[in-house]
Amino acid sequence: MLDPIYLDYAATTPVDPRVAQKMGRCLMVHGNFGNPASLSHAYGWQAQEAVEAARVQVAQVIQADPREIIWTSGATESDNLAIKGLALSNPERRHIITSAIEHKAVLDTCAYLETVGCEVTYLQPDAHGRVEADQVSAEIRPDTLLVSLMHVNNELGSINDIRAIGQVCKTAGVSFHVDAAQSYGKLEIDVNSMNIDLLSVSAHKIYGPKGMGFLYVRREPPLKMTPLIHGGGHEMGLRSGTLATHQIVGLGEAAEIIHQHMHEEQVHLSSLRAQFLRHVLQLPDISVNSHPDFNLTSIVNLGFGGVDGETLLLALDQIAVSSGSACTSASLEPSYVLQAIGVPPAVAHASLRFSFGRFTTSEDIEIAAGRICEVVSRLRGP
Repeated sequence: MLDPIYLDYAATTPVDPRVAQKMGRCLMVHGNFGNPASLSHAYGWQAQEAVEAARVQVAQVIQADPREIIWTSGATESDNLAIKGLALSNPERRHIITSAIEHKAVLDTCAYLETVGCEVTYLQPDAHGRVEADQVSAEIRPDTLLVSLMHVNNELGSINDIRAIGQVCKTAGVSFHVDAAQSYGKLEIDVNSMNIDLLSVSAHKIYGPKGMGFLYVRREPPLKMTPLIHGGGHEMGLRSGTLATHQIVGLGEAAEIIHQHMHEEQVHLSSLRAQFLRHVLQLPDISVNSHPDFNLTSIVNLGFGGVDGETLLLALDQIAVSSGSACTSASLEPSYVLQAIGVPPAVAHASLRFSFGRFTTSEDIEIAAGRICEVVSRLRGP
């Protein structure tokens, strides 16, 4: 039997051993386990120092001021805080612009706000999942409060031109929120030159721990934000709760590593993707749902004509892949992202997302691609 091969890095990444070691030092009695808010003794001071060092590490990846980093439990909470927090504090402007293929953390938050009086415009992306700046510009109104668009689509890997969209938002005086869960540390991001006001990140997408993330919130000009979690007034009053030092230190170390090695990792991933496609595209009747030009090197979404998607997924039991977002993979319905970009239902049902990462090897790709070709050919029959 084949050893399992993990090709679902867009869903989550394993924690890097260097990150785990740093985290472990913050857990036990002889380590840095103190409460960062307990500043009456050395244990608290040391924990606070570790938290603030991590704040610098994550901020440098996006050229932000460390004081603009708000710790959260991950990108889902960050998305909620960004969108609801802004909407609750600005009731005079009730219009939000997003797209039909955002992550459910954004779509469900916008759907909730529609029930309390907000109006949401859902932009239609192109056939490969990209939203253009002129589409955003055409929908901005005097009462538009926020544009919320992801940098990289989690199912397709398609990259939006965040710089151009940010310029449109700045010119119109509209706040701009970016879900950067898939792009942070993988693409260059400068929140100032790109005119990003709010940005969401999850640690577990960059070889850090699950249950940890942050929201970047621009300080100048200041944004009016309402917290969703009340309590001790932590994180500049925007997110109360005792800070998890070990989780924060883990995210900081993960950010430091991925930032230092961004270029070489992208070269590695690009090589793996090319190797994978070189083999798999030898099969007939394969459609590439990802964008041909503007796509993250580590994600590719393929449609396999002539096979049932669920049967294909089961037959590839030794290869960990996904039929779409990890947050919606329990559904037997075809991906809402693929439906929104016009992929025919039969192809959408037979489409899989393959994503590669730091620990994927060329041998993994060779074995996985061979297995995929073998299984697809067998399922199609003579």
